[in-house]
Amino acid sequence: MAEITGGEDFLAGMAASSRQRVEAARAQLPEAELRARAADSPLPPALQLSARRFDVIAEVKFRSPAGGKLRDGSEDSVMARVAGYAEAGAAAVSVLTEPSRFDGSMAHLATAVRALGGSIPAMRKDFLVDPYQVYEARLAGAGGVLLILRMLDPAAIRAMIECAARLKLFVLLEAFDAADIERAAELVKHYSSVASLLVGVNCRDLVSLEVVPGRLEELVRALPDTVPRVAESGVATAADAGRIAIAGYDVALVGSALMAALEPHQLVRAMISAGRTERARRS
Repeated sequence: MAEITGGEDFLAGMAASSRQRVEAARAQLPEAELRARAADSPLPPALQLSARRFDVIAEVKFRSPAGGKLRDGSEDSVMARVAGYAEAGAAAVSVLTEPSRFDGSMAHLATAVRALGGSIPAMRKDFLVDPYQVYEARLAGAGGVLLILRMLDPAAIRAMIECAARLKLFVLLEAFDAADIERAAELVKHYSSVASLLVGVNCRDLVSLEVVPGRLEELVRALPDTVPRVAESGVATAADAGRIAIAGYDVALVGSALMAALEPHQLVRAMISAGRTERARRS
């Protein structure tokens, strides 16, 4: 596969690659059979956020386009990291399953689910384009999926939310700007009674793939306040967690910082503590 740079072409390239993976998987396992297997698989744990109004979704990813290689992706590495996240109090574990730019796989997701042992849900994070991939996530044991609003047309996003709702999976809707958030707000109005939804802001610039300082604070005011608000990217320290909690976010999705940390479980604890302390001060 040719190297994909930043910009809208990045998402377009990721979407094209994702569609190729769907078709290859569908050729191996017809959708009807996948649906039947997913329906018969054990129900994953539900996402439960703290009444103290701040949580962390801790991520497993072994490479990023912006940061390059982060960690080894062995099964033992996934097991140990995920178990540490859960012990430290993470509300869920996000697992990158995209192979070409993030070194992810469905095997990583299944390994994470085994390591969690039903304690908290795992979330499939990928460039999902088809309900088939939501069924794949459910069969692997995931309790949630991330959907990138910018990549999906209205029919596709509705189909995937409805599929997730049927499978009892939570959905994190990822926005990059105010227009994305406006779409998310309409989806929340329509689906919040039947689906477990969260709305997140990814503060990476789509051209440079670098974090844009201040974008989380700039966009939080536009987010719907009837569902949990998630800060994605740009949270690397406990101080960052406190800052976004003050801004009004309920959850931090943290990946690269945890993968780079020597003691990631300690960083998870510190972030949760900082966020909850700041929310308590302002309640």
